[in-house]
Amino acid sequence: MPTVEVSDLADGDFLLDVREDDEWQAGHAEGALHIPISDFVARYGELTEAAPQDGKVHVICRSGGRSAQVAMYLVQQGIDAVNVDGGMQVWAAAGRPVVNAEGQSGFVL
Repeated sequence: MPTVEVSDLADGDFLLDVREDDEWQAGHAEGALHIPISDFVARYGELTEAAPQDGKVHVICRSGGRSAQVAMYLVQQGIDAVNVDGGMQVWAAAGRPVVNAEGQSGFVL
């Protein structure tokens, strides 16, 4: 499974958050696309519309388990996707900004 460290992500990299709605509302990376894993197959078209044509899709969840499953699925579909190792827990621990549903300071649930 291709993975990337949080420290290797640059501002502007395309980020897909596959956590559930309550987790997203509590705190997420600003600018990430949110498609919960429970809705992923039904909402797959949203990803293909939003993802950069020749870019990489960085998939993130709380700790890396769910995002690894989605990244593997995307790779099987021919999409250049990688799992963000350690997920939002590592993101927040690294001091990366986390915002809630209102755009205020959030936390990882």
